[in-house]
Amino acid sequence: QVQLVESGGGLVQAGGSLRLSCAASGRTLSNPVMGWFRQAPGKEREFVAAVTWIGGSTVYADSVKGRFTISRDNAKNTVYLQMNSLRPMDAAVYYCAANTRGGAPQLEGRYDYWGQGTKVTVSL
Repeated sequence: QVQLVESGGGLVQAGGSLRLSCAASGRTLSNPVMGWFRQAPGKEREFVAAVTWIGGSTVYADSVKGRFTISRDNAKNTVYLQMNSLRPMDAAVYYCAANTRGGAPQLEGRYDYWGQGTKVTVSL
């Protein structure tokens, strides 16, 4: 089994920054794709960003390009999401997920393991 634990959420003013972390533990995965998704109240969960564990290739949702940066620290088994220039529309519960089966990283159904989520609130 794989456990994913997110942290770093909180309240921030619009224009501010937060860095989310996702610590992975348990079974060693073979080159997973690590993704961040988010779900705002009353909305479906949506893709935010993803990174390959080996190589560090990244992909972003259009809505966060240029503002968010996903990265990973292989030695710490941790994935990060640096969020800058936050907007009220970015407020959501953010989930970390691991995809071991490949396929399009934007597809929620490709992910096998999920964290419990961390809440981000953006005030005006």
